[in-house]
Amino acid sequence: MKKLVSILALSLAASPALAASGPFFSLQNTNFVVLIAFIAFVALLVYMGVPKKLGGMLDARATTIRSELDEARALREEAKTILASYERKAKEVQEQSDRIVATAKEEAMAAAAKAKEDLKSSIARRLQAAEEQIASAEAAALRQVREKAVSVAVAAAGEILSRQMTAERAKASIDAAIEQVGAKLH
Repeated sequence: MKKLVSILALSLAASPALAASGPFFSLQNTNFVVLIAFIAFVALLVYMGVPKKLGGMLDARATTIRSELDEARALREEAKTILASYERKAKEVQEQSDRIVATAKEEAMAAAAKAKEDLKSSIARRLQAAEEQIASAEAAALRQVREKAVSVAVAAAGEILSRQMTAERAKASIDAAIEQVGAKLH
């Protein structure tokens, strides 16, 4: 309070109102009336405790701002933590997708190699089957040719024998054949 009075006294001493003409402490002087009203207003504010209330309100506002800043810092830290977590998860997902792609490539290469081997073995089996069919066809053709040759030879021999054979030779040939069969059976 003493500070306020001393500040007011100094402000009055240096005021332009002192430079005005005429008596200063007169109700006719507007500067004096305004000064009195101002001092009364300030005194009323001090009496009502407005500076304490303003200080309390400013302190409360500072506390509110401080708590909001602390909350903002906490939210920022939480956001950093969440961002780091998402970045870590994104990195893990990327690594997992890279592993999946690599595994898929390896499996595709293995499947291609297996398919190639299967194709080679299938071709080899088919070639072997074709060669066997060709050999079988050759054997059948040779057998048919032999049978035809035998039948032609038998027919030719029969024809030659029938031309050369007379009744006496036929009888002698039959007797010789019977003796041969008899000798071989006994």
